[in-house]
Amino acid sequence: MQTWNELKEIQPRITDLLVKTLEKNRLAHAYLFEGSKGTGKRVVALHLAKSFFCEKSDGANPCLECSNCRRIEHGNHPDVHIIEPDGLSIKKHQVEHLQKEFSYRGVESAKKVYIVEHADLMTTGAANSILKFLEEPATETLAILLTEQGSKVLPTIHSRSQHFTFAPLARENFLDKLVKDGNSNTISSLLASLTTSYAEAEQLLEGDWIAQARTVVIQLMEELYTRPTQVLFTLQEKWLPLFKEKSQIDLGLDMILLWLRDLMFTKVGKVDSLSYIDQIDLLQQQALTSSQETISQKMSAVLYAKRQLTANVNPQLLMEKLLLNIQEG
Repeated sequence: MQTWNELKEIQPRITDLLVKTLEKNRLAHAYLFEGSKGTGKRVVALHLAKSFFCEKSDGANPCLECSNCRRIEHGNHPDVHIIEPDGLSIKKHQVEHLQKEFSYRGVESAKKVYIVEHADLMTTGAANSILKFLEEPATETLAILLTEQGSKVLPTIHSRSQHFTFAPLARENFLDKLVKDGNSNTISSLLASLTTSYAEAEQLLEGDWIAQARTVVIQLMEELYTRPTQVLFTLQEKWLPLFKEKSQIDLGLDMILLWLRDLMFTKVGKVDSLSYIDQIDLLQQQALTSSQETISQKMSAVLYAKRQLTANVNPQLLMEKLLLNIQEG
């Protein structure tokens, strides 16, 4: 469990503002947290919920030991509701269900918290329903909306929320922390490029999935240049059994994108910025036969595949088409 002091290392400005607000007992009824993936939006939102509910808080600091704190940590507090996209969007019926829940008194107190993940993906109906909540807030209700794209959230929602922009984390600081915690330079370097959330990095480090995934991505990227006839076999035998969930496939696409970015960095001489720090020789070989334009085209193909993934395209067909596009590029 993290504390406000630990979160201050991730987002110092926002943490200071929230702590001062809590100490003065002047929380707003709604917050809009905007920032890129891994900047700590969700962990700050959940910690704010702990401060809001804690039975034994010390000023702004939740005790982290009481029943409320522990249940929020484990995701089973009856008065903390999290809405996530149902498919490609957050739909009106999800908000209506939330409204029904909120029509009852809190299970254990009058307090309620709702957190909306990817608030930019609300349908018009869902956004308008949320807006009613924000316009007529219950006295002890806290709304926290999370988004990576604040410009896609209704202006009326912006105007009724306290808007906090989460800054990107310093990669070098994050990398140093991963290495100090006993992780290898190679894995730490890749993780620091994939996320700036330590909690997310810890999840990825459980077991050896990330190490296996890295090995498979490197093998695929090498074969695309040296043994193209082997690529689909490797996809079938190694990629598909390892990258099963949509979130894992998305992460795998990010890892391919990072390889291509490393290839571009190698091409222009920025080898001190590599994610695959132990693959400099292979990257230099590939850079000799790749133009900046073709690398850019391949990166665009990966970004297109990431968009297709959200539309429930068959993962195997998606990967086969992507690898073919990269090969032809």
